[in-house]
Amino acid sequence: MSERDDEFDNNPEPDDSYDESLSDEERAELEAAHPLADLSPFADGFEGTNIDEDSDFELEDSEYAQDAALVYEELLARIGEQAPQPRLEATRRAVELIGDPQRTYPVIHITGTNGKTSTSRIVESILRAYGLRTGLMTSPHLIRVNERIVIDGRAISNRALAANWADIRPFLLMVDAELLAKAEEPLTYFEALTVLAFASFADAPIDVAILEVGMGGEWDSTNVADGQVAVFSPIALDHMHRLGATVQEIARTKAGIIKPAAAIVSAVQSADAQIELERAADLTESTLGFEGDAFELVSSAVAVGGQLITVRGLAGTYSDLFMPLFGEFQGHNAALAIAAVESFLGAGSQALVHDVLEEGLATVSSPGRLQVIGAEPTVIVDAAHNPHGAKALAAALKEYFTFDEIAFVIAVLDDKDASGIVEALAPVANRFYVTTSQSDRAVAPDELVETVRSFSDETTDFDSFSEAMELARGWAAENERRAVVVTGSVTLVGEAIALGEIEGWKS
Repeated sequence: MSERDDEFDNNPEPDDSYDESLSDEERAELEAAHPLADLSPFADGFEGTNIDEDSDFELEDSEYAQDAALVYEELLARIGEQAPQPRLEATRRAVELIGDPQRTYPVIHITGTNGKTSTSRIVESILRAYGLRTGLMTSPHLIRVNERIVIDGRAISNRALAANWADIRPFLLMVDAELLAKAEEPLTYFEALTVLAFASFADAPIDVAILEVGMGGEWDSTNVADGQVAVFSPIALDHMHRLGATVQEIARTKAGIIKPAAAIVSAVQSADAQIELERAADLTESTLGFEGDAFELVSSAVAVGGQLITVRGLAGTYSDLFMPLFGEFQGHNAALAIAAVESFLGAGSQALVHDVLEEGLATVSSPGRLQVIGAEPTVIVDAAHNPHGAKALAAALKEYFTFDEIAFVIAVLDDKDASGIVEALAPVANRFYVTTSQSDRAVAPDELVETVRSFSDETTDFDSFSEAMELARGWAAENERRAVVVTGSVTLVGEAIALGEIEGWKS
């Protein structure tokens, strides 16, 4: 599951099968050398879209699992996501070669430090409730790469993933060759994945794309698309080695997604971040609405399976909406998402239909965010991987659950603020089980445990995640008011979800 972050020397050379001087026989021989070149099901007229409604999705998905695995292998052979290239020209060149698919549908573009994935999912769910065919791109994935490209509420099928990759692969190789000729790095994992998402959305086709920025904004690959609506979740310190050492610098980079005459909606921001968004709005002659002024979360109340919220939007007030997500922060994400949808559908001047909004919120999900994946004992996963996210997790555990004792199983990547994360969790933690994830960037348990011991005496480290979970669940099973929370790393959360399914933690 982990994405490799080192550079690779085995990037494939351009596909010579597109040389017009080759004979049909020579071209066929070259195509046969590529494992994805012969996708015979598509040669017979099948489209590379998601499975039709009358198809057996599980059967189809299983049938093309190997093809999808080959796609993922080729993506992993590129420069990893934690070493992004601060450029747009490479992605722009690739989408240009395949006909600029990102221009065939309107775009809602979402960035921020925390909450952008959940906000993206809520926006998508509301728009789908309105009857629009949606395309959603988020990152990272928890279990498999298909999760990052969602069409009409469903992760892209293996068949569609492989078919669309086969379509764009020759053009990606052409761009690789052009970049190498200029002594530049070939397309990265995320650049190639972004092009794949754009092509998949156009092929589906979709009515609207909801794009979550991978990192930053200004030079993020998704920024080759022009968002009619720009959405900003809370901006805090993260990825400082890439985005800047201060919140203001980071906000300036994220503000780069704002396009001329866009509609901008933003969560509550620090003064430094707000200044940068206001500056960008002025320069682009865009409208700008901040939470607390233009819209707000009026109230949030704990409900069975989630919460009831009331939101004052840009154009209307929506009362007693049920949302099956835990944590007041998800209520704020919902308020931001509602403002984004109002901006998209009615330029912020037309209220949403209450019943439709109610349906969109009631059916939303956000895997890996305060998600309960085990019972007896309770196991919760949350992808908090910075202090801001960890504080929100700690607050939600106190407000939405009634556990007497909580054990955290934690792993942290080496570019994250481990001390800040543990400090935020410590007030609600009774013990920590320190471990590692499959990511190459995971901090070694014997190193991380020293950080954790600064905040908790009840701390043990494990080289094996499965062993840490076994002992943590054993401890929690001794009392029905105990729980295990897995957090600190997105990759660790993905591993926990997979392990829970294998071992049947919910059964």
